[in-house]
Amino acid sequence: MELLEYYTTDRIGNITINRPEKRNALNPELVLSLTNAFKAAIDDEDVKVIILKANGEVFSAGADLDYLKHLQTNTEEDNLKDTNLLKDLFLLIYKSPKLVIAQVEGHAIAGGCGLISVCDLVFSVPEAKFAYTEVRIGFIPALVTCFLLRRLGEGRAKELLLSGELIDAQTASNYGLINFICPKAEIAALVKAYAQKFVESVSANSVALGKALINSVQDLSLEDSLNLAVKMNVETRSSVDCKKGISAFLNKEKLKW
Repeated sequence: MELLEYYTTDRIGNITINRPEKRNALNPELVLSLTNAFKAAIDDEDVKVIILKANGEVFSAGADLDYLKHLQTNTEEDNLKDTNLLKDLFLLIYKSPKLVIAQVEGHAIAGGCGLISVCDLVFSVPEAKFAYTEVRIGFIPALVTCFLLRRLGEGRAKELLLSGELIDAQTASNYGLINFICPKAEIAALVKAYAQKFVESVSANSVALGKALINSVQDLSLEDSLNLAVKMNVETRSSVDCKKGISAFLNKEKLKW
């Protein structure tokens, strides 16, 4: 069975994890497949939004059990290779110049929760549970820590990363881990409608520059972040998209991006 499905429609890249019989657990092969699918969507000029979802009742249960068994005999070189593979996937999603939406229709645990943590927006069904359970098997969610601190702040990140406790969708929403809670019967249609509206109403160039600015300013001093903002503001004003957008606004024309 293919580890994932990838197709595009209406300028949306759809990436679906397809290991329902393994609760969509992650292993190096799936991580590499996800990386290649995201690269394909990012490189496709016709794609403006990427939706990440999963077949089956669980979004992702984290690491594959067979893979965990192999960890006991892995060399340091093996562990470094696997960790860098996951790091590259997380960075690719986080730094994607295109909007990435996670459509979560089941539990997201450990590495599965790490996956949604690097997406821009998360839609979830009310029944889904979320947790970073690595600490319960003597491991640490090291890579996701770097991203979750940015998303939730130190207090909430410590609460989740150090306890391994399960939280429900409403709590995850209150904490800022997910953005929208949707009934299971409606989530696919709501995510698609959101993505289509996004495709038609915003400039792809503005999204790419906006995400780059958001990702960068958190590591800079206020003065340096403002200087970067000035630079990107100037760059945006001279772009084709900005000139087209201003022209349409002044002429009271409806612009379809």
